Formats: sequence, C-alpha cells, structure tokens
Amino acid sequence: NDLALWLAPGARIADVQRAVRGLAGEPALLEFAPTTQIRALSLAIFDRSFAVTYWLQAVAIAIGLAGIAASFSAQVLARRREFGLLVHLGLTRAQIVGIVAGEGAAWTAAGAIAGLALGLAVAVVLVHVVNPQSFHWSMELLLPWGHLAALAAAVLLAGSATAALSARAAASQDAVAAVKEDW
Repeated sequence: NDLALWLAPGARIADVQRAVRGLAGEPALLEFAPTTQIRALSLAIFDRSFAVTYWLQAVAIAIGLAGIAASFSAQVLARRREFGLLVHLGLTRAQIVGIVAGEGAAWTAAGAIAGLALGLAVAVVLVHVVNPQSFHWSMELLLPWGHLAALAAAVLLAGSATAALSARAAASQDAVAAVKEDW
C-alpha cells in the first residue's frame, strides 16, 4: 500500500500529486509525504523509543555512586589503623582526606574511561552490525563528545567527593584509639 516516486528534474510535487490523485479511484485515501517528512517522523519515533535510555543512564550513575560510597566506606573502615598511624607520623586529617579523595578520583577516572570505552564498543556494534542486519538500514555514528566529557567529569567529581566524605568520617575518629586496635 506504499508507493515511492522519484521526480524528474524540474517536476513540481504539487503537479505530480494532482496527477496521481486524478488516477486514483478514491483520491481521499491517498496520503503524500516527502522524504524529509518521512525521515523526520522516523527519527522522532526512534528518539521516543529510546527516551527511557536517559532515565536508565541516571539510574546507572546513581547506582554506581552508591557502589563507590559503599566501597570507599568499607575501605576507609578497614584502613582506620593506617590512618591513625599516619596521623601519629604527622599527617593532618585534611591530608588523609586528600589522599583518599585522590584515590577515589583515580579509581573513578579508571571506571569512567572503561565505561566510555565499553559504551563506544556497544554503540559501534549496534550501529554497524545490529542495525544493518536486523533493521536493514544504517546510520552515521555521531558521538556527543561535549556531553560525554561533561558526564565523565561529573561522575569523577561525585566519586571523589564520595571518597572524601568517607575518609572525613574515618579521619575524625581518635588516632590513638585507631592505632591501639592494632596492638
């Protein structure tokens, strides 16, 4: 029930539509749409079908940050004696928090880089393998580098802050009591 027409150079769309309607038994049943309109509608449907992806991305980030908070809290608790010893050796609590925040930044950066690499690999497979094989169409792979960099920076900042908050709680405990646990 579909018909595609390629117009000759210089042909006007309105004239062709009028001629085709004249040939039809029921001209009111005909609907005309230029390729630009069909493409725009297809892309709008495609974007709408992936709207949930943005919510899933936010949930994944929240779960990841909860995981970072839990792992750094456990790590800081396990290293309380180490932090107490560092305080006895002359480090300030702010320096200990800085060390743990730096570790958090390093681990979060490694996770963000791995996540970007894996996400890029999945995108390449979807665009260049799955779409042509499953849907019989292809599309150009466009990466929003600015958006990805901002997202990675936000995750890095949140991971570092989470690690620093965990360290701050442990570093505020009595250094003598923490070292004494080791005896």
